Amino acid sequence: MTNISIYMTSCKQGEKAVIAELSNFIRKYPLMSVDPAMRFTDLAGCYAKYRPGYPAEVLRFLEQETGLDSKSVIADIGSGTGISTALFLKNGNTVYGVEPNEQMRLAAEKILSGYKKFKSINGRAERTTLPDKCIDLIFCAQAFHWFARKKAKSEFLRILKKNGFVALTWNERKTSGSEFLKTYDDLLRRVSDDYENVNHTKMTHENSDVLEKFFGKDNYRLKIFPNEQILDRKGFFGRTFSCSYIPAKNHPDYPAMIKGLEEIYGKFNKGGNVKFEYETKVYAGRI
Repeated sequence: MTNISIYMTSCKQGEKAVIAELSNFIRKYPLMSVDPAMRFTDLAGCYAKYRPGYPAEVLRFLEQETGLDSKSVIADIGSGTGISTALFLKNGNTVYGVEPNEQMRLAAEKILSGYKKFKSINGRAERTTLPDKCIDLIFCAQAFHWFARKKAKSEFLRILKKNGFVALTWNERKTSGSEFLKTYDDLLRRVSDDYENVNHTKMTHENSDVLEKFFGKDNYRLKIFPNEQILDRKGFFGRTFSCSYIPAKNHPDYPAMIKGLEEIYGKFNKGGNVKFEYETKVYAGRI
């Protein structure tokens, strides 16, 4: 019997479903070899259920900084399952959700089917397929670090209206501030070969020049908002399994990851829940 099989025998039914979904993915797509657009294939369910949303204050900031209103036309690039897209649809905007991954895109279409102003687009940052000069605001949530930046910038300039804006956004999970946050991050660093390779904070760190090269020097503004998730056991495992950098089933550190997650939840849950804290960072400007 494999380690994952042994572990699943002790899990509740919901946890088994999450782990089975993960196992299907890692069998089909070894993490270090896949196109970024494919990294989340078969994880659309976990992503939609267990990734954090975005504070409503993000809209207020964009209203002040970019002139966003309900008539603004939005391109949500790398829109995934529509978590960020929903923020603008609820604001009354027409939103083009541009997503290259079929399963993520289909999940968004199902989740957002009640919004007439949602337009699902099979495209990517470097080739959105949108018409010239049609977009007021390009919004990229948890996605910019996957883009071929030079090609994406050229495409953004093509589809933006004159004086249009770009907003790059991340829910940045805190890695310190509590023993739970630090212990969880330490586990990921210990068991994931891919964690550092795909960590978006490399480009948003204060010493990085990536954003300056993209926007231009002093041509963007950063605003930070507090955010959090309160998750039960199923949510805790699901949140972890929604990440593309977790080790594959046949990786030698996979059993240690499962064991570590169980120990962390057992030690730090309060009334069955654990709390992830985030800083929602929004970088808004013209390009």
